[in-house]
Amino acid sequence: MTTTTEDTFTDAGTQEETIAAIPELVGQMRQTFAQGRSKPLSWRLNQLRQLKALLLEGESTLLKALAADLGKSDFEGIMTELNFVISEIDLTIKHLPGWVKPEKVAAPLAQQPGTARIHRDPLGVVLIIGPWNYPIQLVLAPLVGAISAGNCAIIKPSEVAPHSSAALATLIPQYMDNQCVRVVEGGVPETSALLKERFDHIFFTGGEVVGKVVMRAAAEYLTPVTLELGGKSPCIVAKDADLQTAARRIVWGKFLNAGQTCIAPDYVLVHPSQRDALVAHMRQCIDQFYGTDPRQSPDFGQIINKRHHQRLCRLLDSGTVATGGQHNEEDRYIAPTILTDVSADDPVMGEEIFGPILPILTTQNLDEAIDFINARPRPLALYIFSQSKDTQQEVIDRTSSGGVCINDTVMHISVPELPFGGVGTSGMGAYHGKASFETFSHRKSILSRSTRFDPSLRYPPYGDLERKVLKKLF
Repeated sequence: MTTTTEDTFTDAGTQEETIAAIPELVGQMRQTFAQGRSKPLSWRLNQLRQLKALLLEGESTLLKALAADLGKSDFEGIMTELNFVISEIDLTIKHLPGWVKPEKVAAPLAQQPGTARIHRDPLGVVLIIGPWNYPIQLVLAPLVGAISAGNCAIIKPSEVAPHSSAALATLIPQYMDNQCVRVVEGGVPETSALLKERFDHIFFTGGEVVGKVVMRAAAEYLTPVTLELGGKSPCIVAKDADLQTAARRIVWGKFLNAGQTCIAPDYVLVHPSQRDALVAHMRQCIDQFYGTDPRQSPDFGQIINKRHHQRLCRLLDSGTVATGGQHNEEDRYIAPTILTDVSADDPVMGEEIFGPILPILTTQNLDEAIDFINARPRPLALYIFSQSKDTQQEVIDRTSSGGVCINDTVMHISVPELPFGGVGTSGMGAYHGKASFETFSHRKSILSRSTRFDPSLRYPPYGDLERKVLKKLF
């Protein structure tokens, strides 16, 4: 790829030259922000429209990159990556003029005559570090929030999805304001160099281990962070659940993107009397979705690389393979796999799976299922299949998770009015819709007082009258 350094930062030359140029890049963006270039509402709306044009006009380039990196079909790429971001853009454009208006709040009697309001200020220069599993969506969706709030942004796509990273590095300079939005490609050295710089916010999507690295680096400058991590998202199938519907929706959510989804159901808890029926329904759904040989299906993706493929293959030794289990390293293929007879101590239960392997565990009742979940780190998502409102509410009340989806999987992420984020080790902070705008904004409190009335009661010396008034006013 050949472009000029005015277009994209990724052509600074060798890796050493790229790293050496990062401080200057951040400094330039600080100057741009200080000049107010990104603050006007007109600039924000224009850049959002440009980002939408990038997704529409660059669709072919982006879909080819997703296919090369993850084996994503065009349909899945459009649905889970491009259209997802377009929906975020459309909602933001519609509501942004209202979001940026000062929010009036009540001023107490003691502050009268006066008015109080909240302004949303942009934070400044922000860093967005993207993951490889949804390498377009999970870079550009945070960018929507950063732009809508009036920030300058440096984007670091994942080097593990190199074709998607290169596509973003090519397209973004063609559509976006290069003084305010830049791409830095590269791997760990480039990311480490970026983290040495002072940013006004860091938005990271990835795993817990790297999340800790990001947070430690941010602490050096007391930089606020949003961490979108993951964890083992449980799925409870209650005794009164519609097993056919549950099976269909679990299979879809689990094997979407070959299981490489941070909110994919990571394991299922079901009563022993229903396990075999649920597994049978799931096996039928896998055949309906991907055929008897999913390796040939255009709708079933690949594992991102050989290292992750090898890691996942080691997890296949847990429990009993009820269906699937086939794998081929050359094609980065692992069949949609369901495991039964899995224990809590098996390797597949010791880490987030992040692949097309679904363990089925049994619990005797709802209390046992809830206790099982609560004994583990709080997940990014929790799923409950039940027809009972009481059962649904009990799970909500007695567990903690980033989000909950009832009688479905994954789909809660597509409601832009719902903030998306984790809790505990599954992350901190939230975004999507207005939550994205708020994440990248500072809520500046403003009190405006009149000078026409200035009672002496507030000023020393204080006597009995002042004390009586004080008790009434405060």
